[in-house]
Amino acid sequence: MKTKAVRLYGAKDLRLEEFDLPEIKDDEILVEVISDSVCMSTYKCAILGQEHKRVPPDVAYNPTIMGHEMAGNIIKVGKQYEGQFREGAKFTLQPALNYKGTMWSPGYSYRYFGGNATYCIIPPEVMELGCFLEYDGRAYFEASLAEPMSCCIGAFHAAYHTRMGDYQHLMGIAEGGSLAIVAGAGPMGLGALDYAISCDRRPSSVVVTDIDATRLARGKEIFRDKAAKSGIAVEFVDTSKMSDPVAELRALTGGKGFDDVFVFAPVASAFELGNQILGRDGCLNFFAGPTDTSFGARINLYDVHYNSTHLMGTTGGNTDDLIESLRLTETCRIEPAVMITHVGGLDSAAETILNLPHIPGGKKLVYNHITMPMTALSDFAILGESDTRYQKLHEIVSANRGLWCAEAEEYLLSHWN
Repeated sequence: MKTKAVRLYGAKDLRLEEFDLPEIKDDEILVEVISDSVCMSTYKCAILGQEHKRVPPDVAYNPTIMGHEMAGNIIKVGKQYEGQFREGAKFTLQPALNYKGTMWSPGYSYRYFGGNATYCIIPPEVMELGCFLEYDGRAYFEASLAEPMSCCIGAFHAAYHTRMGDYQHLMGIAEGGSLAIVAGAGPMGLGALDYAISCDRRPSSVVVTDIDATRLARGKEIFRDKAAKSGIAVEFVDTSKMSDPVAELRALTGGKGFDDVFVFAPVASAFELGNQILGRDGCLNFFAGPTDTSFGARINLYDVHYNSTHLMGTTGGNTDDLIESLRLTETCRIEPAVMITHVGGLDSAAETILNLPHIPGGKKLVYNHITMPMTALSDFAILGESDTRYQKLHEIVSANRGLWCAEAEEYLLSHWN
């Protein structure tokens, strides 16, 4: 079978190519990939090429398929998995395999397995680890976004707190506590906010900080009604307008500081702000992964010693986190669409990946079986003046609070080649 895919040949060398897939073996599964959302980790992989820890050293001769936040349809099941997986069913997967101590993952390491492809082959280790999952929801994009949402969920589960004189770590964010999401008006920050006000272990208040007024305004509008219904106090704050961000943010907690802080930008000043607003026993999760291997920032060690503040980091979630994401999405408790600001076809994927930090907005969603420039949802109205298809997408999205949705996806897939 032929597939079309974006393949990595080296640093900044991505190519959209059509090639033959081999016949699947008895312990493999053939899938059609409908959607794949672009992760900042994919950009880092594309920029570093063979210098990336997950990329094989011979990638120049055996290119790998990009993309790991994928969803689609099961086309053919190898004999070993007949009866366990259904041909025709929707699927998604947990790409953080950690198989036998290796760092191999789809989107980085495999010749025939990645999300920026029309078809690909799922290797046996994915099923062996329980990372291949059927999905019963309506929209493919929601299953694609289960992976980034699982990263947020994992970060919440990994947080911990202690009691004075007790060495036991109490896992999870402080229930009923105060939570800050620093540099959090981007896609992952909004995903974290959605989970914070929707999950079973919730804070009493959430403050989202950013320095981008447009992103803050979008987040505030999206969450206005849901935050009010949740009973959790949610506030969006532009720290660039504050004369003393540390003092003013701490004042929002009555001066005691935050119980939990998540930092969503690999910027020293953002980390240091998060560190300075921690309260006693405050837990800071440095969520954003830097590309600079020597990246560092100042940390208040006085507070570490006397106030039991602590620092941690998480990268990705596990399969349980992804399953939780899927179940919460299927029951409409969370809305991964808050992350999405752009959609496009497979022809736009390589350029989008290589320029990701320079494209404004949130998540970029690729539909592999269509041809379409990477397009902001906010541009549908203008484009609709010359193309009625965009006008229809504008109407659908506008009726859904400006968010991408299952109806928009279905219209897109049926009206674009």
